[in-house]
Amino acid sequence: MMKMDTDKIMDDGISNSQVSYTTQILYDPARKKEPSPTFQTERDTCLSYFSKWNEANQVDFVEQLLSRMCHYQHGHINAYLKPMLQRDFITLLPTKGLDHVAENILSYLDAKSLCRAERVCKEWSRVISEGMLWKKLIERNVRTDSLWRGLAERKGWIKYLFIPRPGVTLRQHKFYRELFPKIMKDIEAIENNWRTGNHNLQRINCRSENSKGVYCLQYDDDKIVSGLRDNTIKIWSRSTLQCCMQILTGHTGSVLCLQYDDKVIISGSSDSTVRVWDVNTGEMVNTLIHHCEAVLHLRFNNGMMVTCSKDRSIAVWDMVSPTEIGLRRVLVGHRAAVNVVDFDEKYIVSASGDRTIKVWNSTNCEFLRTLNGHKRGIACLQYRDRLVVSGSSDNSIRLWDIECGTCLRILEGHEELVRCIRFDSKRIVSGAYDGKIKVWDLQAALDIRAQTNTLCLKTLVEHTGRVFRLQFDEFQIVSSSHDDTILIWDFLNCSPQEETTAPSSGGSIVP
Repeated sequence: MMKMDTDKIMDDGISNSQVSYTTQILYDPARKKEPSPTFQTERDTCLSYFSKWNEANQVDFVEQLLSRMCHYQHGHINAYLKPMLQRDFITLLPTKGLDHVAENILSYLDAKSLCRAERVCKEWSRVISEGMLWKKLIERNVRTDSLWRGLAERKGWIKYLFIPRPGVTLRQHKFYRELFPKIMKDIEAIENNWRTGNHNLQRINCRSENSKGVYCLQYDDDKIVSGLRDNTIKIWSRSTLQCCMQILTGHTGSVLCLQYDDKVIISGSSDSTVRVWDVNTGEMVNTLIHHCEAVLHLRFNNGMMVTCSKDRSIAVWDMVSPTEIGLRRVLVGHRAAVNVVDFDEKYIVSASGDRTIKVWNSTNCEFLRTLNGHKRGIACLQYRDRLVVSGSSDNSIRLWDIECGTCLRILEGHEELVRCIRFDSKRIVSGAYDGKIKVWDLQAALDIRAQTNTLCLKTLVEHTGRVFRLQFDEFQIVSSSHDDTILIWDFLNCSPQEETTAPSSGGSIVP
C-alpha cells in the first residue's frame, strides 16, 4: 500500500497540493548531455513495447532493469519515485464519500498531534471541525481519567459532552477547541496547588458534648459521614457543613470505623459490635455480635466484609443483604490487636500492633505470607494492585510489594505515630499524632533513584490535635482529628493569591 509521509506534512504545515513533485536530480542538470538520436529511437521503441504489456509484465521488466543498475542509479530513481508515492489520504477520502473514515483516523490523535493536523491545510481543518474531533478528544479523556471526569462535573461542562440531557444542546466545534486549553490550565493549576500546598480550607466543628474526637469518616460530593468518640454517627451536608440528618445512636462505645455505599452504613465500635444502618433513613437494621473486644476497622465490597478487632482476630463475612450477613471464617495469627484490614478479590491484608502485616487468600482465607520491617506496631495501611502502604508507631511509612513481600521504600518525616494513610496513582497522603498531614510523591517514592529528601511535597498544619482519619481525591483532602473537627482542604477552588498569603483560619503550611 502506498504510504504518505504524514510527519513531514504535519511538521511543515503544508498540504499535499502544495508539495512540488519535481524530479530531484542528484547531479548538476547543466552537465547532462542531450540524448543521441540513436538512443531516442531505441527508447521510443522500448516504450512502445512497454505500453502493450500487461501490468505484471511491466513490473517484471522494470525489476529486470533495476537489477542491472548501480547504487548511484538506484538513488536517482528513489528520489524520482518518493514524491510520486505520497498520498494525502485525509484529503482524498472525502472526495470518495468517506468523510467518516477520515474523521475516525484523525480521532486517534493526541492533542499535540491534532493541533498540528488542523494546520496542515483547509481540508484537514474542515474534517477536524465537522467531525467535532476536539469534543471527542475531551470525551475520551473524561471516560479514562478520573481527574478529567471530576473537573467535568465540578466545572459543569460535562453537560455538553456525550449525549446531552433534555434541554441541553451541544455547542459548536469552536467551543470545544477553546475549552481544551482551559481544561489543561485547570489541571496544571491543581497540580501546582498540591505541590505548593495552596488550598481553601473549610472547617466543621462537631461540637461533641461529652468525649471529643472524630475517629473515622467517608465522603462524597453531597455528604460526609463521620464516626465520633461520643458513640454517635453524624452526617454532614457538603453545601452547608451542617448536620443534615438525625444523629445515628445505638453504639454504646466510640465509633472507631465505618464504611457506606448507596444502601447502608456499616460501623464498628469499641462496644465490640458491628452495626448496619439504612443510609437513607438512618434506621439501624442489623447488629453483628462476634468480636469480644473493640472493632478497630472494617471493609466491605461485592458481598464480602472483613472486620478486625483488638481481640487479635479477623472475621470474614458473607453479605447477602443488610439483614442477612453471615460469618464465613475467622482468621487467627496476629499476636496483638489487628488495627486495620484491606482486601480485593485476590488478597486480604491485615496489620497489627505486633509489628507485622499478614497476607491471606481472599477466596479460601488461607494464610500466605508475613511482611516484616516496622520497628513498632502498625496503625494503618492501604492495599491496591501489588502495592501496600503502611504507617506505624515507629513514625515511618513503608511501601511494600505484596507479591514478593519486599519493602520498596521507607518514608520518614512524621514526629509521632502515623495513624492514617491513603494513596492514589500520584501521591500518598498521611496523617499522624503530631497533628500534621503530609503529601508525598508516590511515583518518585517508587523510583529507587529518587533522593529521600525530595519525596515529601508538603506538610499541612491546621489540626490542633491528633489526626485520626483522612481520605482524598484529585481535588481535596478530608480529615478528622482528636480536636473534634473535620477539615476540607480544597485544592481546586482556591485563588492564586493564596499562594503568597497566610492560609485561612490562621493555620500555617510548613515545607
